[in-house]
Amino acid sequence: MNAMVKASPASKPGRWRARAMFAGLLVVGLVAVTLLSGWSSFGSRAQGERLQRLQHSPQWHDGMFVNPQGSWGDTRSALLRMFEQVPGDVPQSPVPVVRTDPALLAAAAPVGLRVTWFGHSSSLVQIDGVNVLTDPLWSDRPSPLSWLGPKRWYAPPIALADLPRIDAVVISHDHYDHLDRATILAMRAWNTVFVVPLGVGAHLASWGIPESRIRELDWWQSTRVGAIDIHATPARHHTGRLSPQTDKTLWAGYALVGPAHRAYYSGDTGFFPGMADIGRRLGPFDVAMVESGQYDADWPDWHLGPEQAVETSRLVQAKVLVPVHWGLIKLAHHTWTEPVERVLAAASCRGVSVRTPQPGLPLDLGAGARTARWWPDQAWVTAAERPIVATRNGIANERFALANCSATAANRPQEATQ
Repeated sequence: MNAMVKASPASKPGRWRARAMFAGLLVVGLVAVTLLSGWSSFGSRAQGERLQRLQHSPQWHDGMFVNPQGSWGDTRSALLRMFEQVPGDVPQSPVPVVRTDPALLAAAAPVGLRVTWFGHSSSLVQIDGVNVLTDPLWSDRPSPLSWLGPKRWYAPPIALADLPRIDAVVISHDHYDHLDRATILAMRAWNTVFVVPLGVGAHLASWGIPESRIRELDWWQSTRVGAIDIHATPARHHTGRLSPQTDKTLWAGYALVGPAHRAYYSGDTGFFPGMADIGRRLGPFDVAMVESGQYDADWPDWHLGPEQAVETSRLVQAKVLVPVHWGLIKLAHHTWTEPVERVLAAASCRGVSVRTPQPGLPLDLGAGARTARWWPDQAWVTAAERPIVATRNGIANERFALANCSATAANRPQEATQ
């Protein structure tokens, strides 16, 4: 008979220590693998002449870019609600996307101005013979890792290779849903110009984009591409692809000014009164593509929300508003159709003309250009129930006033045609 060996009192704690050490090493290993696999997506910091240039910007203070208006957020509430699920926040059935016809985009816009929205903030603006792509996102997820982060609800309506000649790519800021490394890498061989805010060029250069094709702008600066001038316009936001990079690059919107037409793209922004300056200096605009989705009352200075998007369209003097920054991924706690519903309700109240093209459907701007409702009818929260109103100077209890009108679910337009 084999003798039974009794474990010593110290052996069990020893085994637990060994297991804990193994688990710790495993976690460290997983973190290391994660960081290494996503490291190149973090981009690079500005150095040398690029760093000196951004440090001379009026927006640069104490080692970072700063919003003149400040910003406020309820961090505690936002963290507590981080994993909150809202019924209808993602589509329950396939989104009715239009497969974009490359031949149609290859043809000149009949009136010289065409906008094709691909979802979120990615659009092709064909203006006075120049093709401009805004914040292109063709990856499955806006993330440094291909397997982590919110997944897009549908494939890109057109392959990058099927796009027409792209004269310029404009990037509003370096958050992952606006500066997508994989998409940029696919464009390295293109003969296109990348127009970016100060500091963002360092990311592009680290990914192999030649410096000769990078044009970095501060607010109110411009560069010429073909027949149009591309102006960087002020915005109220933040940047950073990794915590130490926070606000080390600038954020901006863009005004595309051609000999016959003008278009405005807001980028990501909270509301601020300087939008009226954009309209006075660079407007009026034939069309404004204004971010209208992915908002939350816990961080009202980061994004406009639908009602302030409508007000922004008025301030920049746009003839037509095309709401963007919605309809592709979930980044906030609202139903996926709520942004467009609230935009239409507020626009009806404020007398603003709106066009809501299906993702992938080219929209030729001009007299008689119309769009129809294409998203499902589902419940949504009104502005009265959960307002999104930016602060004045980042002070929580001091807010901008919104127009007092009955923008409610009861009187929303049944058709998107405006």
